[in-house]
Amino acid sequence: MSTFKNKTRQPSFIKTGLLTAMTFTFALAAANAQALTVYTAGPGSLAKKLAAGYEKQTGVKVEVFQATTGKVMARLDAEQANPRADVLISASWDTASSLEKRGWLLPYQSPNAMHVPAAFKTPYYVAQGISALGIVWNTKSGTPEPKDWQDLAQPAFKDKVTMPDPSLSGASLDLLIGLQNAYSEQAWKLFGALKANGMIIAGPNAQALTPVLQGAKAAVFGAVDYVAYNRIHAGEAIKVIFPASGTVIAPRPMMILKSSKEPAQAKAFIDYVLSPEGQKLVADTWLMPARDDVAAKRPLFNSLKILPAEAANSVDRKLVLDKFATLFAAK
Repeated sequence: MSTFKNKTRQPSFIKTGLLTAMTFTFALAAANAQALTVYTAGPGSLAKKLAAGYEKQTGVKVEVFQATTGKVMARLDAEQANPRADVLISASWDTASSLEKRGWLLPYQSPNAMHVPAAFKTPYYVAQGISALGIVWNTKSGTPEPKDWQDLAQPAFKDKVTMPDPSLSGASLDLLIGLQNAYSEQAWKLFGALKANGMIIAGPNAQALTPVLQGAKAAVFGAVDYVAYNRIHAGEAIKVIFPASGTVIAPRPMMILKSSKEPAQAKAFIDYVLSPEGQKLVADTWLMPARDDVAAKRPLFNSLKILPAEAANSVDRKLVLDKFATLFAAK
């Protein structure tokens, strides 16, 4: 009798083991199938922390491609025949608006977006965080502390100013648009004076800031503030100055691509970034959080004079970019 019982247990044990192995295999396959791909322009360290936090919470692996806005958009265009990105985080609000018009975006309103001000969300995209553009000045440069944009066109700053390339930095292009909208031809006179004073267009944001950190240059015209705040926190002798005549803020829109193979996971990722945990990670990189109930370590947009992002006479972004490129290419 006992022998018979032992024989009947063995198949049950094997069957249970096989089922366990099969369940584990299917779980691995599901996890691989649910891997999420995020393309982002902005702080690489933030993207990695958000990816790690989401993976820890859900078990879903997040693959991140981080580059400048220009390079991210070029990659998206190149992959049209075989889209890979599920979520896009841009440094320019206009990027999201353009992609919506092209019909590339999946509408989604996260429940966590209820804490995001109306100006920073639409049915198709929502801010991850917000930066502002200002002057970053080397306090040991021997130059007078600038108070406004035109100060950098003065003789004291001859050959001592850099600017991020607006063809590579969406935020820098936003500043051109804001100045154009607010001051029309006076803005172009300022750009002409800056060129005559030796301002150089130095590549993306980090490349424009480096010579100022090194002391080779004195100031950046239109620096993205969170990068400089990070360097100040690390002990660098620089100061972020928001010009009295006004500046632009750059909400960093998150959106889900309509071509996403994992729309449910993409929505859950947006939810995570807009959660208190995700927004604290945003604030820890010295960006302004998108949520109005999460503390920040730096000035918020409501304390700044903001230039108009759009106006009745607002011109096409490409026209502004081409005009600027022509001006600085001229000898």
